[in-house]
This record gives sequence, C-alpha cells and structure tokens, in this order.
Amino acid sequence: MKSNVVVFSILTAYFVIVASVYTVWNLIEHGRLEWAGSLAILLSGALTGFIAAYLALVQKKQGGVLVEDQLDSDIDDGDPEMGEFSPWSWWPMFLAFAIAVVVLGLSIGFNFWLTFLGLPLVLVGVVGWVYEYYRGYFAR
Repeated sequence: MKSNVVVFSILTAYFVIVASVYTVWNLIEHGRLEWAGSLAILLSGALTGFIAAYLALVQKKQGGVLVEDQLDSDIDDGDPEMGEFSPWSWWPMFLAFAIAVVVLGLSIGFNFWLTFLGLPLVLVGVVGWVYEYYRGYFAR
C-alpha cells in the first residue's frame, strides 16, 4: 500500500504542475483563461490527491505492514479467498450477449424491437446465473 500512496502522490503533483502550466500557457497564448481544460486537469489532481490521502490513512490505521510491502514475501502469501466462481458456467457469457443486444438496440436509433427482444434474454440470463446451483448436477 505504501507504493500506491507514493504513486498517487506523484500523480497528484504531476497533475497540479500540468494544470498550472496549461493555464499559464493559455493566458500567454490566447490572453484568456480556458476553463474546461484547466479545471479538468486540476480536478484530476484533486482526485488522485483524495485517493493518496485515503490510502495513507488506511495504511496508518492498519498499523502493520501489508504482505505486498514485505520484500521477502511470495505472491501466494497475499492471496485471499475471493469467492466461489464456476469456471464451467455459460451464464455470464449469455448475460453479456443479452445486455449487448439491449445496448445495441438503445444506441442505434432507439430500435425498440431489438431492445424488447433483448430484455427477456437479460432476465433469463440473470435468473439462470443466480439459480445455477439449485438445479441439475450441482444442486445443493
């Protein structure tokens, strides 16, 4: 976590410097302030500053050294259990296809027939993925 704090602190300093250079350059070149670019770059620096401050506070509250920060640790030392995932499940791919059909229907001239075709498929995909352990060979 220490390295993340350092990276985000460097990014904060970089964005603040770039925002000031961009603002001064626009004032010299055009004689006026360009608000959209200056604020976007400055607020990017604020965002990375918030992340760096949050990570620094979390590191301070934890009080210990994380596994990632130890020089003699292995990759497997910091490998937590993330949950149970089914590598054989086809439902995520089916659901992604159904959502793609719905988004395609909404994005191409609001083709409502394509959207209405995809919405029941999304419902079937969500129900199938949620209840895949309640039916068939892997039922509990």
